[in-house]
Amino acid sequence: MIRAGMVGAIGFGGREFMRLLAIHPEAKLTAAVEMEAGKALGDVLPAFRKVYDLVLEPFEPEAIAKKCDVVFIAVPGTKSMVLGAQLRAAGVRVMDLGSDFRIKDSALYVQYYKAEYTHPELVQEAVYGHVPYYRDQIRTAQLVAVPGCFPISIITALRPLVEAAAPEVPVVVNSISGVSGAGRALAEVFHFPNMNENVRAYKLGVHQHIPEIEQELGNKVQVQFTPHVGPYTRGILSTIILRPSRAIDVAALYKWYDNEPFVRVLPEGQVPDLSEVRGSNFCDIGWSWDKRTGNLIIVSAIDNLVGGTAGMGVQCMNVAFGLDERTGLNFPGMAP
Repeated sequence: MIRAGMVGAIGFGGREFMRLLAIHPEAKLTAAVEMEAGKALGDVLPAFRKVYDLVLEPFEPEAIAKKCDVVFIAVPGTKSMVLGAQLRAAGVRVMDLGSDFRIKDSALYVQYYKAEYTHPELVQEAVYGHVPYYRDQIRTAQLVAVPGCFPISIITALRPLVEAAAPEVPVVVNSISGVSGAGRALAEVFHFPNMNENVRAYKLGVHQHIPEIEQELGNKVQVQFTPHVGPYTRGILSTIILRPSRAIDVAALYKWYDNEPFVRVLPEGQVPDLSEVRGSNFCDIGWSWDKRTGNLIIVSAIDNLVGGTAGMGVQCMNVAFGLDERTGLNFPGMAP
């Protein structure tokens, strides 16, 4: 039985990971770290009453390492690098659901996150946790940087096709996320009266996931990424416009995913819906040619909490500990 810890237990990502772990037959939660240390997990998060009999504890790396085989970190960006370094020094395997270990270029990290790159040696050690492309490295990695929700929806859809993209034409990506993607912290723009019946674009051209996405596309293209937030709780729908530099067989390139358990590529002309992936670890991809413009239009759909980070974290854990990677994740979306 894999003993797993969670640092940042009451954020949306941490909650979702613990929910998935509760039904995992080969893993159990043995430590939950939060500022409300000393309180029962079920009292702070009533959804977990009679599910977990755990008390929230303070962040003490040595103590956590003794009771865990792997520790997941689910805290806001720029907050996990120091925590991860302390846990690695304590000798425990770490999987970061945050963003601190994803970007290899320190200058880009500082530019987009406005924070110091305090542990460059660990960032270089970290393996990017996108399972379809880093499965072999994850098996032995002691530090895994699990991707974020927007990057998973975009990289999964684009990576098999990027070699055919015209390098002089930016790939245009418009993604819309449910409000849970903004995290648990309160902000006026996300209050119900401000978000109900509303859609908002934000961080135009400066979103912190841009260098992560371009890095994982081999820096072969520029990505014009515009994120949006919509008046629903969970899910990301990304619409991607790619200009090919040559004739390509899209269906043949997407055969890369034929044996991937959580990537479903639809036939040409079919478009995925959020309702088919909500609450699941699946990424659904649809595509169509625009004969008038010559552009390829790609649409991907994921659940931003499961398929967007927590589910990929569980999948990484399964790979790292030699389990069938579908373990604890092999369920469909919640529709309706």
